[in-house]
Amino acid sequence: MLKYHFKNLWFRDKSEEIVFINKYAVQMRAGLMLLIPIYMVIILFTTVLAPTWTVLPNTFVEETFDMTQDWRVIFNVQASKTVFDYTIPSIVLLFGLFEMLAGMFIKTAYLSPTIHIATFLTRNIRPKWEPLKPKRFAWTIGAVLIISCLMFFNPDSVARTVNALFSAELLATTSNWMPDFIPLLVGICFALMWLEAIFGFCLGCKIHWILAKLGIFKEHCYSCMNVDFDQKAWIEERKAIEKSL
Repeated sequence: MLKYHFKNLWFRDKSEEIVFINKYAVQMRAGLMLLIPIYMVIILFTTVLAPTWTVLPNTFVEETFDMTQDWRVIFNVQASKTVFDYTIPSIVLLFGLFEMLAGMFIKTAYLSPTIHIATFLTRNIRPKWEPLKPKRFAWTIGAVLIISCLMFFNPDSVARTVNALFSAELLATTSNWMPDFIPLLVGICFALMWLEAIFGFCLGCKIHWILAKLGIFKEHCYSCMNVDFDQKAWIEERKAIEKSL
């Protein structure tokens, strides 16, 4: 069993022109990787969407008798701004990005821990094969979302790199130049992985199918067109038997 696992992993036949992977292993892997957006949602609500200012205890609060444009009273207080360290979330996002990229190719798939775990957990389930290319397109979308979140949590590092690369001050290093809606992409990642893990619904594959119908992609998504390869093989076998009678 382990020999077969390390030889084929979740692939039907690595020498095929169109590479197929086990749908159930893909679905199981989505369930494993669902932990990443769950963790990031927690980070989102405890940092980005949480209050960033904390009023110091036992300090004097003075009313200024001024009001804001929305008719709120302004007070003078002593407060401290909360500083968050996004090192661990960035590492988690980098791992998620690695997983997205690793699953796209045959050789790099062997480097993915989640692919090995998902393949092992589904070893006793009869495989259902689907082409790799639409899943590769879906994982590309996931990689773009993760990169956007990484840039949001590390705007200064990205800005310094870009400015050094082009020898110009293109991006600000003292403020977050990324749009405020970027953290909401975590929710989109959560929804997409949840649909894949629970219902086996891959939005990226559906988009790939639409683009294939429009002629942008040459290779169609067979699973989106409801092609059952096991049933197809059975029908061909039955036809061969009937011809031999």
